Amino acid sequence: MIRTHTFACALPKADADALNRESGRVYSNTLVRHYRIYRRSGHWLSPGAGERVEDALGPSSLHAHSRDAAQQGFYKAVKTARALKAAGFMDARYPHRRKWYRTTIWKRTGIRLQSGALVLARARELAPVRVSVPSSLAHLPVTAFRELRLVWDQAACRYAWHAVIEDGIAPVPTTASGVAGVDLGEVHPAALTDGRAAAVISCRALRSCVQYTHKRLAALRAKQERRTTGSARWKRLGRRKNRFLAQQKRRERDLLHKASRAVVDWAVAHQVGTLAVGNVRTVGDGKRLKKEQQQKVSSGWSHGTMRRYLGYKAEAVGITVDDTVPEAYTSQTCPGCGARHKPKGRVYACRACGFRGARDVVGAANILSRFLHQQVGRVLPPPRVMYLRPFERASGRPRSSSRPDTADLARSAPSRASREAAPL
Repeated sequence: MIRTHTFACALPKADADALNRESGRVYSNTLVRHYRIYRRSGHWLSPGAGERVEDALGPSSLHAHSRDAAQQGFYKAVKTARALKAAGFMDARYPHRRKWYRTTIWKRTGIRLQSGALVLARARELAPVRVSVPSSLAHLPVTAFRELRLVWDQAACRYAWHAVIEDGIAPVPTTASGVAGVDLGEVHPAALTDGRAAAVISCRALRSCVQYTHKRLAALRAKQERRTTGSARWKRLGRRKNRFLAQQKRRERDLLHKASRAVVDWAVAHQVGTLAVGNVRTVGDGKRLKKEQQQKVSSGWSHGTMRRYLGYKAEAVGITVDDTVPEAYTSQTCPGCGARHKPKGRVYACRACGFRGARDVVGAANILSRFLHQQVGRVLPPPRVMYLRPFERASGRPRSSSRPDTADLARSAPSRASREAAPL
């Protein structure tokens, strides 16, 4: 399987800046020449023709294939914009801004391995870039490195290497035959049940992270609006805002990784071979919600990222993921009698038959029922629900203690990372 490993960059910042500045120059030249020819002659250059036009502008300090990667970045952005417009997103714009800096990419043809270090080729007569390989990757052959990227970490304000590795390990399909329904939510990232057991992945830290992002961002924007546009103070607040957003994005990504890992671990422990995930892609389309609700659905609920993380983590252990199950009214339909009403709070209480259960688990049970029987109400949720935390809360212990990693601790000691609720 293909994985991306991140490790620190020891290059001087001036050298790393020069590499990414050259990649930005090549990208900008491709963009400018492409549109200039289109305006003058009406001819839309193909990717190959655009690369040849940029090559004719003169030499570059980058390796030939690194230069190709910068040129191809423009045409990949063009392809993405065209696909979005074809899908109905008419506000999508073709790439039009120059880039002063751009991530430099070394393809497999520009990577060599010498004396335990990676040697990244540059243009002829220029010294290559040497990269020390971390011990976790030192055993891999050079053919395992598909790409190496020099990335500016905006949250940490330093450069990092992103190594795209092909480990050669093919996922083996699982022999488990169980099926579990998964209900993705904004309060709880996921709830799942196989009809015999149920679990709710409780990650309130994720919701808190999103809420703090909105609150802090509003304060920074208010400060910036009081300054003169383009002034030194205005630019300083803009840099602070961008770094804060990068930090929060990294925190949110880390929490989503842990939540998706908890779902896959639960599936493996309960012999689940197929995860039926409710399709919530269009949950906010065509609706006029209140301000707070619209903010939660539009920017506070990363269900697409959660589906993507679930997909590749489940694939690694041989579990099949089906994320096309319609999710409509699964959390509003009683699994006991089929009556429908919109619940308030986290407990579903049926007004017709008196059934009571965790709202998220009711949704997961109905998704499972729709996947197995093409209709809701055929699967009853189990009477007990396990609430799982995907990570162990910090207890104030010093960093130098011998306490194990929080994610490993949560997996190895589920009794400490979970609590069992009484029947509702």
